Amino acid sequence: MSRRFTLFLFVIIFAVIGLLPILQMFINSVVVDNHISFVNYQMFLSSSRVWILLKNSLTLSLLTTILATAVGAPLGLLFGKTNLPLNNFLVFLFMLPLLLPPYITAVAWFAILGRGGILSGVLGASVTEKTSSFLFGLPGCVLVLFTTLMPIVMLLTITYVKTISLHLEEAARLVTRWRTVARGIIIPMILPGILLSSILVFLLALGEVSVPMFLRYDVFPVESFTQFSAFYNYSTGTAFVIPLILITFFVLLGERRFLRDKTYQLKTTDSGEETLLVKLGNTKWLLFTVVSIFCFALVIMPITALVIQSASVSTYLKALERSYDSLLRSICYAGIGATILTVFGYFLGYLIHKKTFSLWRAVDSFTIFLFALPSTVIGIGLAHLWNRPATNFIYGTAAIIIFGYIAQYTALASRITISTFAQIPPSMEESAQMAGAGWFRRMFLIIAPLAKRGLAVAWLVSYIFCLKDTGISMIVYPPGQDTFPVRTFTLMANSPTHFIAALCVIMILITLLPMGVLGFLYRVKGLYK
Repeated sequence: MSRRFTLFLFVIIFAVIGLLPILQMFINSVVVDNHISFVNYQMFLSSSRVWILLKNSLTLSLLTTILATAVGAPLGLLFGKTNLPLNNFLVFLFMLPLLLPPYITAVAWFAILGRGGILSGVLGASVTEKTSSFLFGLPGCVLVLFTTLMPIVMLLTITYVKTISLHLEEAARLVTRWRTVARGIIIPMILPGILLSSILVFLLALGEVSVPMFLRYDVFPVESFTQFSAFYNYSTGTAFVIPLILITFFVLLGERRFLRDKTYQLKTTDSGEETLLVKLGNTKWLLFTVVSIFCFALVIMPITALVIQSASVSTYLKALERSYDSLLRSICYAGIGATILTVFGYFLGYLIHKKTFSLWRAVDSFTIFLFALPSTVIGIGLAHLWNRPATNFIYGTAAIIIFGYIAQYTALASRITISTFAQIPPSMEESAQMAGAGWFRRMFLIIAPLAKRGLAVAWLVSYIFCLKDTGISMIVYPPGQDTFPVRTFTLMANSPTHFIAALCVIMILITLLPMGVLGFLYRVKGLYK
């Protein structure tokens, strides 16, 4: 009874925090003067601008997805299946843009391609006029979002490559060459995972607001944010997010119909089973050079440009002086949010893994749905539900930001803990149950210690995503309680480029700090043992 009640309670709390705001937003959009009316949607659909925004949003998402898949999947295969030198280090470098607010990557590319950027001092103003025109628009948005989201395809490809049985590959390798094994076994087996990563990239690109806003490319999320936050036109702002909700819903519905069961069948190999690597031979150093140059151009060069542009102690001191309060708030909110998310992920992940209720698939689907939703949609939904006098004790405090974190990022923590639970032998819990241990004792004294590695990773990933969150925080933060990414984005409008570059570098450093701490614990304290 305690198990079912506790898990059901977490489901109810998650539904109130995550799903009820979306439902309330939809109700408010069809209720006008206490009557059901679709006048907002009639005005919405009759506007030619709507179809332009839809075309722009879909074009940006599709181009980003195609590029991210075309580059990320081969990189994932290369890193996951070959003996390429410095594999882990290169993966970490490619992953860096994913850990940062996307607009920081846009600022980094502006430091190179924009007017007054590094290229202007090398090639002259006439060239940077063209590069700046390239950056501010569709090509620049695709470049930035490709840099930011491509690691998703790469990392998931590496993960799914690890699911292939060593014995199956060895048997195939006895009768044919590696290329045939790759075409006939490896790629077909991991294809559902690659397609899933592509869908995720498409939805995240569709919902991105900060990059198109900075690079002045009109898309649905920017329009909904502008109508809601700048013009206080709640009805129109809500109408502009409904297409995003519908697209997300139907894309995930198709994913569940055609891919979900296939990706559930992908299980990581036993811990003692190694991955069969392809020996590159004479091409090893050539491929390493090509990948290193690509990594330098895509990741290292933009970040280096930020460092060069902000290389002044006085600039950093001024940046800290104007933002230290929001920096401390961000670290505090991210820590609280990551801790709560880890708890939610632990219990909801257990429910999904053990299939405790018949609605376990629905819970899993809802967490993924909210993660894939544009952050502006969740932010507007939270404002619709909680922005009223009776609930101002939530909406007027930092609790509303934490609610946004729970709504959007629970899927990250739950998916990580599900993968961790899959590595724990069921007999461990069953033995404790037979010995008379209650469910809570099993959860906290048996399962939690065995899952400490996954829980630590879930906390770290949740912390990074909470720390870099911009869309939700930008809509719902109470007066005087803005976060560091929001403060940086707000100051970008009227501040010198070197000052903004310093803020971006600080953001990079505070993102990497917890990863360094976790690495220290891993090596010195034996966290993963």
